[in-house]
Amino acid sequence: MPAPTFDVPFVLGMMRLHETAEMHQANHLADWIEARLAQGLHWFDHADIYGKGAGETLFGQALRARPALAKRLKVVTKASIANDNPAPGSGKVKHYNASPAYLSQAIDDALNRLSVERIDHFLIHRPDLLMDAEATGRALDSAIEAGKIGAAGVSNHLPGQWRRLQSAMHYPLRANQIELSIAHSTPLFDGSFDDLCADGHAPMAWSPLAGGHLMQGAVHKVLDRLASEYNSTPGALALAWLRTLPNRPAPVVGSVKPERIADMLAGPDTLPREAWYELLEAARGHCVA
Repeated sequence: MPAPTFDVPFVLGMMRLHETAEMHQANHLADWIEARLAQGLHWFDHADIYGKGAGETLFGQALRARPALAKRLKVVTKASIANDNPAPGSGKVKHYNASPAYLSQAIDDALNRLSVERIDHFLIHRPDLLMDAEATGRALDSAIEAGKIGAAGVSNHLPGQWRRLQSAMHYPLRANQIELSIAHSTPLFDGSFDDLCADGHAPMAWSPLAGGHLMQGAVHKVLDRLASEYNSTPGALALAWLRTLPNRPAPVVGSVKPERIADMLAGPDTLPREAWYELLEAARGHCVA
C-alpha cells in the first residue's frame, strides 16, 4: 500500500486569515477559495487557536455563502492548546489538553464554525503530557466512526508520544505535522521523520520558509542562483526541497496574498539530488559527512 500524501504543491495555512480585513467579507473569501481551487490547491489547514476560532468562523461563513465549495475542498484542523497566550492577571494558564471531553467538544465546535459535514484530518496540536492514551484513543476512534472526522493525526509529537496513542486506537493515525525546512532539518537526522514515514503518516511541514530566514544569508544565495537557473523563485524552490523528501511532505504556506501564493507555485515539483544537498550544505555550514 502506498504511503499517504496530500498530493498538492502545498497546503494553505489559515493562521493569518483573521488578520486580513477583506477576508472578513464572506463573498470575498469565497472568491479567494475559488481562485485557490483553480490553482490546484484544495487543502486548507486550520486550528482552534487561530484568532481564537475566528479563522474557522470566517472560513465557515464563506462556505455558507457558497455551499458548493465545501464539496470541492478538504480541511485539516487542530486542537489541544488551551488558554493560548493568556492576558497577564487573567488567572489563566496556558496548557495542553488532549482529554476526550476537550477534543470531542473541539471537534463539534470546529464542525460548526467551519460549516463542513466532516473534518478530513483532525490533529492533536501539541502533546498533552497528562493524556490518558486509552481514553483519548477511544474518543478519536468514536469521532471517526461517527463520521465527524475522516482521520486523526498529530502535530509536534515525538515518536514515542504518537505510538502510545496509536497503541490505544483501532484506526491508524494518518497525518503528522512537524516543523521542517531547509533551515530546520533536525527531524531528518534524529530519526523522527523516518519514524513518521514508517508509521504511515502523511507528513506536513509547518514554517517551510523558516519564518523568512531562508531569504537571507548563505541559503538565500543558493536559492537565488537556482531560481535563475530553473526560471523559478526562491520560495518555490524552498518548497520543492521539502517535496523532494520521501513521502513528499506537504508544506503549509501561511500567506493569503494571491501574489505570494502564485510565487510559491512558480517552481519545479522536486529538485535534483545535487541541488537538494547544496541547499542542505548552505544551511548547515558544512557538507554531509
